[in-house]
Amino acid sequence: MANLKEIRGRISSISSTMQITRAMKMVSAAKLKKAQDAIVMLRPYSEKLQEIIQNVNSSSDPDQVSIYAQKREVKKVLFIAVTSNRGLAGAFNSNVVKELNIQFQNKAQYEIEVLTVGKKAYDAVRKGRKVFSNESSVFDKLSFDVVSNVTETVMSNFREGKFDEVYVIYNKFINAATQEVMTEKVLPISMSETTAAETPVETDYIFEPDRAEILDNLIPKSIKTQVFKAVLDSVASEHGARMTAMHKATDNAQELKNDLVIFYNKARQAAITNEILEIVSGAEALKNS
Repeated sequence: MANLKEIRGRISSISSTMQITRAMKMVSAAKLKKAQDAIVMLRPYSEKLQEIIQNVNSSSDPDQVSIYAQKREVKKVLFIAVTSNRGLAGAFNSNVVKELNIQFQNKAQYEIEVLTVGKKAYDAVRKGRKVFSNESSVFDKLSFDVVSNVTETVMSNFREGKFDEVYVIYNKFINAATQEVMTEKVLPISMSETTAAETPVETDYIFEPDRAEILDNLIPKSIKTQVFKAVLDSVASEHGARMTAMHKATDNAQELKNDLVIFYNKARQAAITNEILEIVSGAEALKNS
C-alpha cells in the first residue's frame, strides 16, 4: 500500500490540474459566445450572397462564364486545412487531419498540396505532404481582410492554372458539444446551369452595371466569404470542443480525486489501527513481564 505522503502528493497534483482545466473551460466558454455570434451573423450574409449570384447568373449570357467557374481537367488539387494553433480540444484537430488523409486517398491520382491554417494541421502534414503555405498567423489578429489576403493568393494560383480544384476542410459549428467535419469545394465555384427560360426571374431587375460586371465583383467576394466562414466556424468549434473537453477532464479528475481520498482515508485508518495494536501489544508485554 502506498504511503500517506505519496497519496497526499497525488491528491494535491490532481487538485492543481482541476484548477487549470476548470479555468480553461471558463475561458473557452467566454470566448465561445463571441465566436458563436460572429458565425451566426455571417451565415445569412454568405447564403444571401450565393442566392444573388445564382439569380444574376440565371439571367446572364450562358457563354459568359466566370474564370472562377471554369471547369478543366483536374491535375492539381489544393486543400485548405483549418485547425487551431493549440491543442487540448479533444478530437477537434485530429478529425480534420483524419478527413484530410481520407481525401488524399480518394484523390491519390492527382498532385495534391495543402495550405494549412493552424499549427496543428501544419505539424501533421509537414512531413510526407507537400505544403503550399502555412498561414497559422491568421489567428494572431483574425479579420476578414487577413483571411481575404490568403484567399486572394489561392484565387490567383487558380487563375494561373496552378490548381484545378480547391477544397476547404474544417469543423462546422453545430453547438458547443457538436462539431461536424466538412469538406467543401471552393474552386471552381458551382454555378446554376439553368437558363432564364427554365427558371424565370419573378422580379424584373434593372442591372447597373451590367450582369457580367456584377458577377465579376460578387464571385470573388463570395469565395473569400466562404473561406472566412470556414475559419469562423472552426474558431467557434475550437472553443466549443475545448470547453467540452475541459469539462470532461475536470469531471474525470474529480472522480480520481474522490477515489484517492477514499484510498487515503483507508490507508490512514489502517496506519492508526496498526499503531494502536502496537501500543496495546507493548502495554500487554510490559504488564506480563
